[in-house]
Amino acid sequence: MSKEITARSEDYSQWYNDLVLKGGLADYSAVKGCMVIKPYGFGLWEGMRDVLDKKFKDTGHQNAYFPLFIPKSFLSKEAAHIEGFAKECAVVTHYRLKNDPNGGGVIVDPEAKLEEELIVRPTSETIIWNTYKSWIQSHRDLPLLINQWANVVRWEMRTRLFLRTAEFLWQEGHTAHATAQEAVAETRQMLDVYADFAENWMAMPVIKGVKTPNERFAGAVDTYCIEALMQDGKALQAGTSHFLGQNFAKAFDVQFTNKENKLEYVWATSWGVSTRLIGALVMAHSDDDGLILPPRIAPLQVVIVPIYKNEEQKARIDEKVNALVAELKQAGIRVKYDDADHARPGWKFAEYELKGVPVRIALGARDLENNVAEVARRDNKTKESLSLDGLTGAIQLLLEDIQQNMYNKAKTYRDEHITPVDTWEEFVATLDGKAGFVAAHWDGTPETEEAIKEKTKATIRCIPLNNPQSPGQCILTGKPSKERVLFARAY
Repeated sequence: MSKEITARSEDYSQWYNDLVLKGGLADYSAVKGCMVIKPYGFGLWEGMRDVLDKKFKDTGHQNAYFPLFIPKSFLSKEAAHIEGFAKECAVVTHYRLKNDPNGGGVIVDPEAKLEEELIVRPTSETIIWNTYKSWIQSHRDLPLLINQWANVVRWEMRTRLFLRTAEFLWQEGHTAHATAQEAVAETRQMLDVYADFAENWMAMPVIKGVKTPNERFAGAVDTYCIEALMQDGKALQAGTSHFLGQNFAKAFDVQFTNKENKLEYVWATSWGVSTRLIGALVMAHSDDDGLILPPRIAPLQVVIVPIYKNEEQKARIDEKVNALVAELKQAGIRVKYDDADHARPGWKFAEYELKGVPVRIALGARDLENNVAEVARRDNKTKESLSLDGLTGAIQLLLEDIQQNMYNKAKTYRDEHITPVDTWEEFVATLDGKAGFVAAHWDGTPETEEAIKEKTKATIRCIPLNNPQSPGQCILTGKPSKERVLFARAY
């Protein structure tokens, strides 16, 4: 274990913070509750963003951008929506500062009060649906498939880097449809896009499901989600896709003439993932020595470190490595040759281990004579000597093997931590012991759901899609239940 990093077994929360800070992903900001995303962390976000953006465009969506500021009156038009976000809203009331005539520094100019206060975007349904009113008149204007990459502000009191900050980056899709069936199909399609991305790029297994009414997005008819399990046995909501029905269309009077020339309200969806995914990635895979990043989205997939005693050796290694780097780049591999002379190879090895670079290649003068290189993989810390002939092809296969191995390991952990229970005693004991997802019967009422949350801090993470119907009795009330749902303590 790195001396710089707290052990997971000692303090999981501190271990996470150590990895984010010392792994170069983010830093604390002068603004309380906000973070600075450092270049390495932003490179990881760019890798995620690029993959998702292509997936969105491949499914017919276009990018647009809407204002950061939302008139306060817009939020009051959808009652459930404002109720859900009211406590988190940052409000702009004035537009100018001035020097305090009494010598108190800079103050807000009381004469520069806004006629209508503005909300700093917590989510964009209201500003977007107000805009859609002028964009949609006929069935020929539908479906309207828009995505936005943006920042949002939700005034959080208790924050944690990437997982919960006052400002964060995300994408939010907002689509309009002629029928409920089309909107539901869109909602499910985007859930599948998120699940595919989580599993095949992040190497993070997820459970697709639907939220209970208590856990739905404010203003949604149904909220679908992907839920992941972290190494401490807590769940993390990794993405959501919402069927909004006609709620926002009615609130903003967005109607269209259908094929029969009759006026109807539009059907809506919204869906999003955020920089919280970086926190999920850290907690799902990393170890006590640092980050472990899946090759498909790692900012740097391969690092090459030379080992030499003199400039003559260095020159021979440079010649070989420069050709290898060109070949790796030609194969689409993100590679760095770290020949900086201010740090010893051992320090570099530790640094790239901390940063989670999937593959490290060490090449010395003797290796060159033997036509081999030492190749180390970050996921299981094994090393082997590989021939320099055909090394690019071998690295490509190795990266795919690491990707699959990371997924398999995370899935095995997840599957071993889904525990069916039948009694309240078993439920509490599992949460306090093995943790993970607890599959238990619930009587379907919000009152019972809230009571379980108050007693244990566990919430219903989701009702899995295609959930087997297995009649039983609610763990708390003993009332009839038609199926098990997944409970967990969560981030």
